[in-house]
Amino acid sequence: MNTAAYFEQIYQHPDPFQYRDRWYEARKRALTLASLPRQRYRNGWELGCSNGVLTAELAARCDALLATDLSAAALAEASVSTQAHANVRLQQASHPDQWPQGQFDLIVVSEVGYYLSPQDVVTMATQLRGSLADDGLLLACHWVHPFAEARTSAAQVHRAFARGLEEAFFYQDADMLLQGWSAEPVSVARWEGLR
Repeated sequence: MNTAAYFEQIYQHPDPFQYRDRWYEARKRALTLASLPRQRYRNGWELGCSNGVLTAELAARCDALLATDLSAAALAEASVSTQAHANVRLQQASHPDQWPQGQFDLIVVSEVGYYLSPQDVVTMATQLRGSLADDGLLLACHWVHPFAEARTSAAQVHRAFARGLEEAFFYQDADMLLQGWSAEPVSVARWEGLR
């Protein structure tokens, strides 16, 4: 089964990964949001927005937010999750083949990279760096355990994404890897005049 068919099948259920119900998912969202070094972003992009649960929370931190997903069914759910946020634009897309125009000061890639071939991960990493604004942050969060549909590992994806960027933060536990990178060093304390 190809990736698009796999996602269309699992999204027959509106919340197949139980983003709304599982503590694991609520905690992962909280860690993701807490790791963002800036309170506000001008132009964000979330790749693999799924049913929009994280998208709705990112929308509160972005002036404009593009959220993309491969699955039309997932985007239908995302439109419900984000209906209160006029700053969110949802778009069906297959990455790295379909790529938006413009620069983003926040790019969030959550649970997407390991569905790609190793070569597509390298291609996506290069394209992500090209879409990242000079003062932008690239954030990636992935499940670390192998599973049948995974074509690459979280570690492979994060290594590819890290090339040519400075690490802004790193968090790993027994189940997930959360990492961020930027073109320049990130210091919230320096931005706020504390050092």
